[in-house]
Amino acid sequence: MRNLLKRKGVQSLIASLLCIVLGLLLGYIVLLFINPAGAGQAILAVVKNFMNYSKANLQIKNFGNTLVKTAPLLMCSLSVLFCYKVGLFNIGVAGQYVIGTCGCLYAALAWHWSWLPCLLFAICLGALSGCIVGLLKAYGNVNEVISGIMLNWITLYGTNMLLSNVKDSASPYTIHLKDAAPQAILPSLGLGNLFNKNQYVSIAIPLAIILAIIVMVVLDKTRFGYELRATGNNKNAAKYAGMAEKRNIILTLMIGGALAALGGALLYQTDYEQWQVTASSVPGMGFNGIAAAFLGGLNPIGAIFSSYFIQHITVGGAFVDKTMYASQISDLISSIIIYLCGFVLFIKHAINTGLIRGEDKRKAKQAAAEAGKGGDK
Repeated sequence: MRNLLKRKGVQSLIASLLCIVLGLLLGYIVLLFINPAGAGQAILAVVKNFMNYSKANLQIKNFGNTLVKTAPLLMCSLSVLFCYKVGLFNIGVAGQYVIGTCGCLYAALAWHWSWLPCLLFAICLGALSGCIVGLLKAYGNVNEVISGIMLNWITLYGTNMLLSNVKDSASPYTIHLKDAAPQAILPSLGLGNLFNKNQYVSIAIPLAIILAIIVMVVLDKTRFGYELRATGNNKNAAKYAGMAEKRNIILTLMIGGALAALGGALLYQTDYEQWQVTASSVPGMGFNGIAAAFLGGLNPIGAIFSSYFIQHITVGGAFVDKTMYASQISDLISSIIIYLCGFVLFIKHAINTGLIRGEDKRKAKQAAAEAGKGGDK
């Protein structure tokens, strides 16, 4: 059992499950304080999500909708963990997600580009946004958290101004792609038929999973990934070893920006949502990506499952009985669970500390026993 607990993957799984259970428990306690009569049913509704529908065809279709929103969340999660592995905290992921959304929608609605150029344009804008943060960090020693937060708001209001040119005349939302630019919608390749002909299910889902695998391989199995991690651990040592530490910092944030921006494109190019040009805050998708990264143990494969779980409970919160609880209660429950995701690393540290102490005690007892035997002789 002790040897099993020493494995990082097992530690991450245990820590994540503990955070999930604790989050649901705290959410249940909050519901008990508000209205104990429906607390159990409400928390069950959050967990069930699409299973709240009675018909199987509706369950399958809404399961597809959850996956549609999981793909962009996974990209934001990969952006955060990629930078974190290199010793950088990419809090600008929210703004990079927004600029990717802006790029793909404007290219589609204003310039009538097809889906692939729109996708690539979003990636380039995200990489450019990350490059700005990277240049400030590498050459100006400006903390990436400060510059990332500032760019989040610059990007948001810039996006609102630009996309006002392609919004619907009767609402604050951008025009539907299916009406004005159907060529920009991501192809389904028949995947939608697997989810009861869900028109929003596209190649975004398998593409996000493939990119998670690629990120894992790059970080753990390539020289480039080793240099990036070495730079994150100690940039001065990396420089002494002949590595281009400034280039690595910039490249890391560029890749992080590109991944987050791709997340925006993977959602909005399905036509599942339209951008609201009166938005006064950045979307929660970017910040939820931080929680998904830590809940997944900062592992790209773990991020796939953690991203789905967070999106699952976020969507499931909509099924809470609004006659008994305020409409914001679903967001509150989701927020509690997401907040606790940040304690995954702390729990892993506690497990490791316990193992080390246990090992030290075992060795001390063994040494004492051996010393006793030597004294008897």
